[in-house]
Amino acid sequence: MTSQLHPVESWEADVLLKDGRVAQIRPIVPEDAEAFVAFYARVSAESKYFRFFAPYPRLSDRDVKRFTEVDHIKRVAFVVTQQDDIIAVGRYDATSPTEAEVAFLVEDAHQGRGVGQLLLEHLAQAGRERGITEFTAEVLPENIRMMQVFREMGYTVSGQLEDGVQQLRFRIDPTQSALGVMRAREQRAEAASIHRIFDASSIAVVGASRRQSSIGQMIVRNLVLGDFGGAVYAVNSQAEAVSGLPAYPSVQDIPGEVEIAIVAVPAESVNDVVLDCAAKGVHGLIVISAGFAEAGPEGRERQEELVHLCRSHGMRLIGPNCLGIINTVPRVQLNASLAPTMPPQGRVGFFCQSGALGTAILETVSRRGLGLSTFVSAGNRADVSGNDLLQYWSNDDATEVVLLYLESIGNPRKFSRLARRVSERKPVVAVKSGRSTQGVPVGHRVKRTSAPQKAVDAMFGQAGVIQVDTLDEMFDVAQLLAHQPLPRGNRIAVVGNSDAVALIVSDAAKAQGMQVAPPIPLGARAGAEEFEIALEAALARTDVDALVVVYTPPINTGGEDVANVLAAIGEQSDKPIVSTFLASKGIPVLLRVPDVQGGSAGRGSVPSYASPEAAVRALARAVNYAEWASRDHGEYHDSGQYRTGDARALIRSVLEMAPRGAVLSTEQVHFLLSCYGVDLWTWIIVHTREEAVAAGESLGWDVVLKAGSEHLRARPDLAHVWRGIHDADDMAEAWDSLTTWAGVDDESTFFVQRSAPEGVPVSFKAVEDPLFGPLVSFGLAGAPSELLDDRTYGIPPLTDVDAEQMVRGVRAAPMLFGYRGSPAVDVDGLRDVILRIAALKDDLPEVAELDLEPVSATPNGFVALSARVKVVPSNDRRGEWYVRRLSKPVTSNDTLTR
Repeated sequence: MTSQLHPVESWEADVLLKDGRVAQIRPIVPEDAEAFVAFYARVSAESKYFRFFAPYPRLSDRDVKRFTEVDHIKRVAFVVTQQDDIIAVGRYDATSPTEAEVAFLVEDAHQGRGVGQLLLEHLAQAGRERGITEFTAEVLPENIRMMQVFREMGYTVSGQLEDGVQQLRFRIDPTQSALGVMRAREQRAEAASIHRIFDASSIAVVGASRRQSSIGQMIVRNLVLGDFGGAVYAVNSQAEAVSGLPAYPSVQDIPGEVEIAIVAVPAESVNDVVLDCAAKGVHGLIVISAGFAEAGPEGRERQEELVHLCRSHGMRLIGPNCLGIINTVPRVQLNASLAPTMPPQGRVGFFCQSGALGTAILETVSRRGLGLSTFVSAGNRADVSGNDLLQYWSNDDATEVVLLYLESIGNPRKFSRLARRVSERKPVVAVKSGRSTQGVPVGHRVKRTSAPQKAVDAMFGQAGVIQVDTLDEMFDVAQLLAHQPLPRGNRIAVVGNSDAVALIVSDAAKAQGMQVAPPIPLGARAGAEEFEIALEAALARTDVDALVVVYTPPINTGGEDVANVLAAIGEQSDKPIVSTFLASKGIPVLLRVPDVQGGSAGRGSVPSYASPEAAVRALARAVNYAEWASRDHGEYHDSGQYRTGDARALIRSVLEMAPRGAVLSTEQVHFLLSCYGVDLWTWIIVHTREEAVAAGESLGWDVVLKAGSEHLRARPDLAHVWRGIHDADDMAEAWDSLTTWAGVDDESTFFVQRSAPEGVPVSFKAVEDPLFGPLVSFGLAGAPSELLDDRTYGIPPLTDVDAEQMVRGVRAAPMLFGYRGSPAVDVDGLRDVILRIAALKDDLPEVAELDLEPVSATPNGFVALSARVKVVPSNDRRGEWYVRRLSKPVTSNDTLTR
């Protein structure tokens, strides 16, 4: 039986507590006996009483053995540790094959940090993997904290009072309610860990130097000259002062509290600094130093040790090999970076990975007058990633627009989930470099993917992310979103003093799918008064959602009067206005509205573009996002409607017989799909004419005979299919013809199936991608769709709206909606199949490939005629959707999954 069980090593995880500190959770082992006794000694008498319902001051040797030696099958126990000290223990003991009693004990100093909820999440996932479906617990009524742990988990808890003890019972199914509660706690913990870095009030610069050209000296200077609102400490064992600040030999020697440390020492010395910071109780590290994973195998091992040390001592890590972070909020004014000047305060949060590119980004931001709220250059992003920043920016009032320059995506599945939630509240704009090669930058360890670029695009589209191709386009879109309202539709008007440029705007807008009202020409000599009248008239029109203003004077003039009019109207307009004002790029000073927060350009400032095409392209991106943000995004289906347990049992049995994987038999494919409500028509494999006749008789005739092999799949001429077989004579003729057909080879098999009703042949596919995890796709069946790559993609879990968009998104979709008078097919049925296949793939990572093709779509439903399923062993996603955990530190044979 143990060969069927998932290894307990997969239960080990780094986790974030409620306060943003890192801890470790893992199965208990006998070697924990001494640490367990020390932990128990630190627990108060009251907490011990709540756990055992009686005074229990000390543990006997027998108790210690019972608590630390478990089989991790019927008796499962986890410990939570920090700096190798046990701070909590949780366990369940099975009372039946499907039921277990659960209990916790948390050290008093760590109660209220969310430790109990984390233990319950991980115990529930372990229980599900062991076949447990229900937990019970006995809790004293006065144990308020423990009662809250159970009731705040999102499970439906029932209970009754017996003999003064509250008897609780609840199913541990990962319902949408339970997942929602868990994800909310995940967001708060991850956001808290980043907030403590951005909002630090005390910073130590380790490696601060008196040399003007040194990195440490530059960091100190940037912090001080940037008017950082907290305390700055210089750490240098060889100096007494740095830039007018007293220098301390080590972080521990600093008299006050230190919340974050900026590390700029040689790579081989960084880990010693980590231990120094850990002893001081530092929350987070920003490692500027290079010489880690980007430097080769030795550097990679050094980076793995760095992450391990930071995590084991409860610290978050930004970097290594990074530019640093910036927070422009006036009360903080934190420039903990190598950037020589602080960007203006604004409403945009920016995440990038490359340090060199980060400098150029900050210069561009300042030149355009865009303004940032916060900025992070994550370097090798060994720990803190773009996903952490999304969690922080999700509820950050100072950030209204999120910009991401992504050189790699470690965990697209989580990114899609988080970006979707953020996009529903504020726009997210992303550049993904390496689109043509899907390359991975030096120093970044991510899993390779076989998914096409369309799958990456689908991930962004599904999450509502505004995907752009270049940094310039990112800033073009950002300056519109940060300063102008969202458009309510795709209808634009053009006001300008150049007919030629107005025509270019109209052509560009139509190419982007926007509707253009007749342009309002003003003549080359139009002045401020003419512009004001035309702008107000255009904005008053009910059939106009946005305005493009063209100003190109025929003589050398600054256009101050026109600019004043445009700025005044832009400040008060509830419709977005973009311009090509003197071909300026950014937010020209003349078009800026003063920001009440003291930044360089406030709400209502009118962005300008160097070309009309750039202005229209940015406006089109905003239109598409506004449409996505305003529509219903649908609901996730309840997984309880599927027979997931039966499906998992089937796969377990297959992999027991074939440990390296196998293609499922016809009967197994039928059973697997039936577990998710997909009915597959029966087919009978035949080897002789007599078997073919017998198959036709058993199916009641009106059947087809098919030759099957890989080279015949989706053959457009259907020469391998003989239709209209109604009796034995028809079958004999079909057999003789197909078995002698030139297209048949030695690998061809033959099978008999009932004749399907006429319909549109469609195809559903699902794969387990090394990087994306579950990936489903849809398209019309046949060679034309394959040759044109006319497929849509989705990353489960999918909502009903996601599935509908997949059906409508293929270029050949008109074939499904009554093309040229043909009857429309049951599109709702196709959407339903996508949702069922997505649920199957979401639940079963062992399903490496699933091809459901052909499926005949008809007005009255669909008929699934054939399917192929391949399963392989997989623990890559085990529990990642149901428990909170940080990415594992990279090992030589592992990859980051954040």
